[in-house]
Amino acid sequence: MVSVQPYEIVLSLAGHDKGKLFCVIGAEKDFVLLVDGKGRKLDAPKRKRSKHVRGVGTSAHPAIVRLQRGEPVTDRALRNVLAAFRASDPDLRRQSSCRKKI
Repeated sequence: MVSVQPYEIVLSLAGHDKGKLFCVIGAEKDFVLLVDGKGRKLDAPKRKRSKHVRGVGTSAHPAIVRLQRGEPVTDRALRNVLAAFRASDPDLRRQSSCRKKI
């Protein structure tokens, strides 16, 4: 199993949040702590098994750099990071547009 590094952008593979992008802000044994700035804010990260996420890349966005340094970051900045990452990756854009709407 490939380990996911802190501050990496990951895609959820299982659960009600399947297909959503998150940023990893921490790790505990077999679990990672995920935030997206909307449903999972920085003050209440989602704890998810690392086997249920797949790393899709890293970002050099200023908000991610501030997170790495331990400086404060807003949830809005984190949402902007994930939106920019999704827009820059054609596979992720196609995946989000093909979602079944109920």
